[in-house]
Amino acid sequence: MRPDFILKNVMVYQTFRQCFEKRDVAVAGETFYCISPAISYPGVEERDGKGRYMLPGLVDIHMHIESSMTYPGEFSRITLPYGVTTVVADAHEMANVFGMDGIRAFMAQKTKQDIFWAIPSSVPATNEKLETAGAALGVKEISEMASLDGVLCLGEIMNYKDLSAEGESRTRALIDVCRKAGKNLRIEGHCPGLTGTDLNRFIYEGVDADHTQQTPQSVMEKTELGMFLELQFKSLTPEVVKTVCDHELYENVALVTDDTMADKLLTGHLNKIIETAVRAGMPMEKAIYCATWTPSRRMHLDDRGMIAPGKIADFMLLDSLDGIDPVVVYKKGECVYCKDEEACGAAEAAACSFPDPFYHTINCRPAEISDFVLKAEDPDAKWAEVNVMKIGAFGTATTPVKRRVEVKDGVLDWKSAGLSLAVVFERYGKNGNIGYGFVEGALTKPGAVATTWSHDSHNLFVLGTDENDMKLAQRRVLKLQGAYVVFSEGRSLAEARLTIGGIVSDQPIEVLGQELKEVRAAMEGLGYVNNNVIMSMSTLCLPVSPKLKLTDHGLLTVPGQEHVPLVEKYGK
Repeated sequence: MRPDFILKNVMVYQTFRQCFEKRDVAVAGETFYCISPAISYPGVEERDGKGRYMLPGLVDIHMHIESSMTYPGEFSRITLPYGVTTVVADAHEMANVFGMDGIRAFMAQKTKQDIFWAIPSSVPATNEKLETAGAALGVKEISEMASLDGVLCLGEIMNYKDLSAEGESRTRALIDVCRKAGKNLRIEGHCPGLTGTDLNRFIYEGVDADHTQQTPQSVMEKTELGMFLELQFKSLTPEVVKTVCDHELYENVALVTDDTMADKLLTGHLNKIIETAVRAGMPMEKAIYCATWTPSRRMHLDDRGMIAPGKIADFMLLDSLDGIDPVVVYKKGECVYCKDEEACGAAEAAACSFPDPFYHTINCRPAEISDFVLKAEDPDAKWAEVNVMKIGAFGTATTPVKRRVEVKDGVLDWKSAGLSLAVVFERYGKNGNIGYGFVEGALTKPGAVATTWSHDSHNLFVLGTDENDMKLAQRRVLKLQGAYVVFSEGRSLAEARLTIGGIVSDQPIEVLGQELKEVRAAMEGLGYVNNNVIMSMSTLCLPVSPKLKLTDHGLLTVPGQEHVPLVEKYGK
């Protein structure tokens, strides 16, 4: 056998020593053939690497394509030029809306990027008594998916309460199915704030990875108990990175993206997570290791993650190590991106193709202004003590607080208390539920934001400070059959259309990204302050994310998953 070409004069990343050394690299078909200080095969094409740095293709083992509000073909097109050659996608957003039909629609798409799959465990994230989703995946569906090619793990186990329950447990049953599949499937976890005996129980049941926001203390506790940590952007603080580096935990850590908004995707993906880790204090060579080799090993992807004979020829070339900005990207021995040559760019994404019913999924009534007027249950009350979700400037966790609001003419005057009103409309036509909550730290100016992109059940969610704007925003999302919209003073400020199940756009990322950028700016213009305003708002409906959240059934504590009344008490 002879190689197809030889890449001469490159600084090759040495995975097991985490350094670079000058080598020649021969590629045969889809795999690396030979790596040596000097390679020569008569008649074989030689390509000049120009002394550039050669890295393995990046491997992202915890992410959600729908978090970029796009479909696999478009995601592959936009991220391959960043050097992201392999991802493990958990399509639990599509599954919460469409069930197995949504998963099949995603898995059927052909992409140049290798997309492997996690089995969604959180469909729904809790149960039908706490939230209304479009579908539910049980043992039968999980067993079916576990048998499919390209499935590597059971996606993030979120429901600790069910996992640790006495007697029958849906979550334990799903884990058992995956253990018996005979494929050595990994069991992934989601356990923010879990510690002590609860964390030990979580790991005991087989969940040995976590991708949620970490602290130095959680890093130490979880790694000492054998957990594999997947660090996303919000975990990459200088304190967390210092803990990883000081204790040399690189073997037990991978860098992941989890969720990347469409507008952010225009500037980078896992390559930017590497840069974030480096800015926080991780050496570049170690960060590359944690974005190539350790994630590959975690998911038993033994055919990639390093530049070595027999491994898949996924790699990129960089001019410098000041950042991860590829000038050339190869996928399975084929050049799919060349910064200076358009003809060498990645192929265009396949046409977006989904069944017609996927475009008609929002089934709830149009809102009226009366839906946003909350009448006091005690007609003689002068004030009410209410439970409030207080958001922060960073991350998606909320702080439960109690606030007093006046009762005027029998109505809760939440606006005078500086609160925003949050309303969830059940959108699947199952029960017509409407859930109410109050939010502190959200909008400070008159206006409203509405969306069907509300984790994980994706009901129609409206957040606002003006009843008319809230009505208009809800009706606009309903008319579009899915969107993120912002209204103020009776007019639309921005909108991003999400017409596939209310969560995915069929537009190019360049178009969707610009729309989402405008939505983000409009939300910030109304006073919303957070490092990611869109994710902050959307996860107000995620009842497995700390600490007080809202579903169509009302307010819930997390992780206790106990109902909390909107009004704690009335006073006179």
